[in-house]
Amino acid sequence: MPSSELARALRRELRGDVRFDTPERAVYGYDASNYRHPPLGVVRPADTDDVRAAVRLCREYGVPLVPRGAGTSIGGQAIGPGAVVLDFRRHVNRVLTVDPDARIARVEPGAVLDRLQRAAAPYGLRFGPDPSTHSRCTLGGMVGNDSCGSHSIAWGRTADNLHALDLLLADGTELTVTGPRSPAERSALRERPGREGEVHRALQDLTAAHLGTLRQGMPDLPRRTSGYDLDALLPERGYDLARAVTGTEGTCAVLLGATVRLVEAPAATALVVAGYPDETAAADAVLALLPLRPLTAEGMAADLIAALVEGGHRPPALARLPEGACWLFLETGGATPGAALDAARELADAVRREPRATVAVVTDRAEQRQLWAVREAGAGIVTRLPGGGEAWPGWEDSAVPVERLGDYLRELRALLGRHRLRGIPYGHFGEGCIHLRLDFPLTEPTRLPEFREFMEQAADLVVAHGGSLSGEHGDGQARGELLTRMYPPEIIDLFGRFKRIWDPAGLLNPGTVVDPRPLDADLRFPGRDLLPLALPYERDGGSLLTAVHRCVGVGKCVSTDPGPGVMCPSYLVTEEERHSTRGRARLLAEMLRGELVTDGWRSPEVREALDLCLGCKGCASDCPVQVDMAMYRSEFLHQHYRRRLRPASHYSMGWLPLTLRLAFARRLLNRLFRSPAAALLKRIGGIDPRRDLPPLAPETFERWFRRRTAVPGGREVLLWPDTFTNHLDPAPARAAVELLEQLGYTVRLPDGPVCCGLTWHSTGQLGIARRVLRRSLAAIPPGLPVLGLDPSCTATLREELPRLLGEAAGDVPARVHTLAEFLDREGVDLPRLDGVRAITQTHCHQHAVLGTAADRLLDRRTGLDNQVLDSGCCGLAGNFGFERGHYEVSTALAERVLLPAVRAADQDTVLLADGFSCRTQIDQLAAGRRAVHLAELLRDALRAQSGAQRG
Repeated sequence: MPSSELARALRRELRGDVRFDTPERAVYGYDASNYRHPPLGVVRPADTDDVRAAVRLCREYGVPLVPRGAGTSIGGQAIGPGAVVLDFRRHVNRVLTVDPDARIARVEPGAVLDRLQRAAAPYGLRFGPDPSTHSRCTLGGMVGNDSCGSHSIAWGRTADNLHALDLLLADGTELTVTGPRSPAERSALRERPGREGEVHRALQDLTAAHLGTLRQGMPDLPRRTSGYDLDALLPERGYDLARAVTGTEGTCAVLLGATVRLVEAPAATALVVAGYPDETAAADAVLALLPLRPLTAEGMAADLIAALVEGGHRPPALARLPEGACWLFLETGGATPGAALDAARELADAVRREPRATVAVVTDRAEQRQLWAVREAGAGIVTRLPGGGEAWPGWEDSAVPVERLGDYLRELRALLGRHRLRGIPYGHFGEGCIHLRLDFPLTEPTRLPEFREFMEQAADLVVAHGGSLSGEHGDGQARGELLTRMYPPEIIDLFGRFKRIWDPAGLLNPGTVVDPRPLDADLRFPGRDLLPLALPYERDGGSLLTAVHRCVGVGKCVSTDPGPGVMCPSYLVTEEERHSTRGRARLLAEMLRGELVTDGWRSPEVREALDLCLGCKGCASDCPVQVDMAMYRSEFLHQHYRRRLRPASHYSMGWLPLTLRLAFARRLLNRLFRSPAAALLKRIGGIDPRRDLPPLAPETFERWFRRRTAVPGGREVLLWPDTFTNHLDPAPARAAVELLEQLGYTVRLPDGPVCCGLTWHSTGQLGIARRVLRRSLAAIPPGLPVLGLDPSCTATLREELPRLLGEAAGDVPARVHTLAEFLDREGVDLPRLDGVRAITQTHCHQHAVLGTAADRLLDRRTGLDNQVLDSGCCGLAGNFGFERGHYEVSTALAERVLLPAVRAADQDTVLLADGFSCRTQIDQLAAGRRAVHLAELLRDALRAQSGAQRG
């Protein structure tokens, strides 16, 4: 059957998106596992009628189906070879109703968990399970995997929080399943007409014929999510069909909707952090703390903190961790902060009864959020081990009875030692569930037998402790093959019979749980670097292939409400997987693999996906594994257009520094920019016609600096005259000079023309960027601090300069500072800004590379009432927002948070934006408002203060 026939049939009948193209097949061929299975195509249904039609057509064409939520499954159950993937997140994603009296909510399968939590929060309610992927995981995916999360010791797994599930079977049958039923109700279900009654009779008869096997062959522990939960069908458990279907990983039915139970959210929380010498000591201690009913009992080892810090992150709240090498996060709740604190103190007293334990109680909400953010990012953080090395899922979330956890960890450590494997254990210690990514030799085909040997021995170990292969994420391809080591043959046979009752044709997610694919097949790692590379990939052994495999699919970049941070702006607008950091990394991996994407550096599919990458570098800081898509994009554009004609914007804006330096008759040019001829200039330059061309400053900053009368001062500081500030907006640089001189410094400029090369770098003209930087480096005198005003140029000097020039960069990157960093380091007296209100748009490159800690310290030192917008990228991003074809994305990003905040601010509120791009976006899209640089705000305040003192 040609895929084109099915694609045409789907397009005829569905209102949603039907994608059978190469990029879609490439990005949906991965989830968060070690596996790769390109699908036949992808369907994003518009509604449940589309789901019904898609299932019917796939049945008619004999094509398997894989339901998918956020694609964060760690076992490989969200991908399937030659299948049609049903992606529910884009359209079938509503929270339909919240009933606070009954404490239930109705949701569609693609509803994201955080969206449900926001809908329930006004009533003081929440959904109990809360996996670390809560900002993007869907309720359908949670039902499919029986997700848990940190609060499961208080509120249980997903299966414990369901009221009813609306199911669609592969043959078109629809039925609703609920929790426990009385004997009379079970008998009535058997009498239902048609296929529905047939299913109930078959399930009840299967159970009745194997009561002893089901009662004796299923381990009893809170975190058993391996295999099917067949013992939920036992009479003493009320034929709990909703529980039995939960965790079946999309192999039995397609979810059309769910009614979930809600729990009361504590009005206040406190966090007890207990420190222990190692993870086994923490595991041994946790059992004695559970009678005090903490809401969480999460374990986190010092290695995880080391990996976080090595990746460049050190949240201030880490200082609250007490002494130790492993910590338990024990949350308490109460109706008031006092009640939560009382519970925390009681728990802390219990911790202290262990002589080797240390303890801290954290009540500040911001500090609690910072510490929990570290725990939530664990799946990404631990993929890069301290001191080097890559770690992969596989033995990801084994679980044992909590009283056996310490012994299990000791024996697991010994097993790791025998196999010479390293990893960082953390997880749900209060329920005996351990997350552990290991440095399996998955990129070395000859060593795959070692991987298999360890997995088999680890499975035997966890079973010997009465545990489960999976305590949270299900089996998928990663552990399905090992189920025969956990369950007797009779149970394995019942799994197959159970699936065939629901899906006799085997169309739903075949190869998962039943008749599983081998755990060491279909790995995603094969590929090769296309040499020579232009960039060093210093953190990845010089390999782009290794760099793109940093992406392990945890999907923080596909959050549609990402919270603090920048990543991923283009996805926030388009909600296209290929426009996420994850999707682009997958496409680059396919390019290097050479099977689906066969054109190498010339690939139009990769070029299209990267076209909407803003180069914001948000992923380099916000992605838990620091995927740096801006760097990969520069490499691709360099290679793609090598010895080829480039887009017009690469010349008009890539070469802008040189064009501006050669510009003369600036007033005449400005009149030209405002004339009808500007339309022709934009068309020739590849600039969107709706954009205004920024006017040239009547006088460059450098000329102003040379003709002015310098104020004698003390210590010298070198001010970097970046292209944008020098030629287009000199006001911040002039303010910086005047501010620094008033503070007693002597300001110098470089000894000749300089440029950071950013515009060439961002358009992939890396050879020119390297030459420009080399010439600029020669103009920087030794020893002086280098003060950058535009964050994008400052970040380039700090990060890309050593990347492009290597050791030749010398100590210059370490001498580069933002204005706030310099003033904070110098400890100078600053003017007071009491009573001044401001809102700040942080430049993406400052967020990602430079940081804003010094800026926030200056806020506190000056008394500035500053609201830092959680807006992400402003949308202009240098040349991006000017380029033809990007206007809609650029303006949509600005309209998310930035522009509404600017419009809502009164005229007395200062708009702070250090980035020229950010100020330009505000100037062009928020009529009548002008943003200023920090230098301007401080200069004006210092002038006013000095004038008041003289008066």
